[in-house]
Amino acid sequence: MHDPRVRPLLDELAAEYDSRYGDLFGRGAAAEELNRYPAAEFEGPGGALLMIQENGESVAGGAFRRYDADTAEFKRIWTHSAHRRRGLARVVLTELERLAALRGYRRIYLTTGPRQPEAKHLYLTTGYEPQFDVEADPETIKSLAFTKNLPGPPLS
Repeated sequence: MHDPRVRPLLDELAAEYDSRYGDLFGRGAAAEELNRYPAAEFEGPGGALLMIQENGESVAGGAFRRYDADTAEFKRIWTHSAHRRRGLARVVLTELERLAALRGYRRIYLTTGPRQPEAKHLYLTTGYEPQFDVEADPETIKSLAFTKNLPGPPLS
């Protein structure tokens, strides 16, 4: 997570989180959240970091870490604001799922915030099961959790 290719995405993510959630969690809370997990948690064999670059510029990415023995937790799925509406988040999600399955995970867990309707839509349209009432006002739910089973042998 300290790779210079990752820094521009994390910096923009922090700014966007602050603009969307600053009045809810306080200014600067985004940077604290983004630094909550040690970088080592996203390293192999239990984790992975994926970046998409275009002309030497990081345009999208995501990561996962071990949540439990069978479950990977996806974090920081992000597309740079200048490169949205191109399907890059879906590409990142698909590739993270493939990498997680290769690492032996059978399930995915992820969360998004109540003020990220585009992320909620992405997860709902790619087979993720909401762990919350989708009819409820998202503002009443602090964290929107999703799960998805990956293809492979049954969970132990």
